[in-house]
Amino acid sequence: MAEHPAYPVGLRLTGRRVVVLGGGQVAQRRLPALIAAGGAVVLISPEATPSVEAMADAGEITWERRRYTEGDLTDAWYALIATGDGEANARASAEAERHRVWCVRADDADQATAWTPATGHSEGVTVAVLTTDVKGRDPRHTAAIRDAVVEGLRDGTLVARHHRTRTPGVALVGGGPGDPDLITVRGRRLLAEADVVIADRLGPRDLLAELPPHVEVIDAAKIPYGRFMAQEAINNALIEHARQGKAVVRLKGGDPYVFGRGMEELHALAEAGIACTVVPGISSSVSVPGAAGIPVTHRGVAHEFTVVSGHVAPDDERSLVDWPSLAKLTGTLVVLMGVDKIGRIAEALVAHGRSPQTPVALIQEGTTAAQRRVDATLATVGETVRAEEVRPPAVIVIGEVVNVGPPAARAPKPSRPS
Repeated sequence: MAEHPAYPVGLRLTGRRVVVLGGGQVAQRRLPALIAAGGAVVLISPEATPSVEAMADAGEITWERRRYTEGDLTDAWYALIATGDGEANARASAEAERHRVWCVRADDADQATAWTPATGHSEGVTVAVLTTDVKGRDPRHTAAIRDAVVEGLRDGTLVARHHRTRTPGVALVGGGPGDPDLITVRGRRLLAEADVVIADRLGPRDLLAELPPHVEVIDAAKIPYGRFMAQEAINNALIEHARQGKAVVRLKGGDPYVFGRGMEELHALAEAGIACTVVPGISSSVSVPGAAGIPVTHRGVAHEFTVVSGHVAPDDERSLVDWPSLAKLTGTLVVLMGVDKIGRIAEALVAHGRSPQTPVALIQEGTTAAQRRVDATLATVGETVRAEEVRPPAVIVIGEVVNVGPPAARAPKPSRPS
């Protein structure tokens, strides 16, 4: 055969006869894609792997339990030859050539009329990679290229924007605790396809630098003790840009529904008739303690953990938290948004029965390069926060799990110079 590169083409096999010879590992790997393509697959083999047999039992393929015989490829559109019998493979390959059937040879690619590319899938797209070097085919190299392209499409590092089928609307994306690598794959992909990004201060800010120049970034930072964008203004901005036919991402820290006011934004969008997708995020309530060496549960130490908002003090009439009941629990208590109220929170817990010596850890800027951990007890945490100048954002962990990690993880970081 002439030494030219293979011509890439997508075969449409729906309802068309596909013959697979051999029921071993090659067939096990290739059959799912042939089934997914809608082919009327006939397996000819005296035996098969358990996985292939399960496909036959489920009715996904027709299994003829015998060896190949002349005529098996009649009326076939595509054939995969993967038996351990070289002589049978050669005869089947010759039959395919006579009937003009596209034929893949697992044992001898040079004698095949078709090659199987390294394939992967992402969001309705199939990526298929074939080598152009006829003499130097390198399956591992093509597979590595396939993997790199698919991974890039999935995590948004390879930007391939939709132009015809992209639907305007809003995505509420949980960005995770701060480290840009901790956003979900789906969240990162939506961010890469956005026209407008409305971002919180606690979202993964480093990802904003990767956005194309045309993307409009709106700062919705709710900086503690400083300027903030009212929730109503955020809602209006989401609606306004979506009505302009733009793809809008509301990038939030942690998870949209864990003290993130995501449901308020969803309600506003629903009332305006705007389509909305919610992408969950990794909550700082579990990820930040984990990054600091603290498990929120541990066998024999804590069988439950409770996450509460500390944005209002226990004696504030607006508080919805049952602090007396929390004090009676023996598990882990995780407090978010409670740095400036932690002294009063500790006093309430002790007053209702929690031991003053209960360990407390404060993790500031968790999962980021600026992360630091400060340890205390319920008796000392109020003064420790002031002395160590702990500032938001910080996750507070209360309970015996604080002391579960290795000593290096438990050691408090040096205080910052005054």
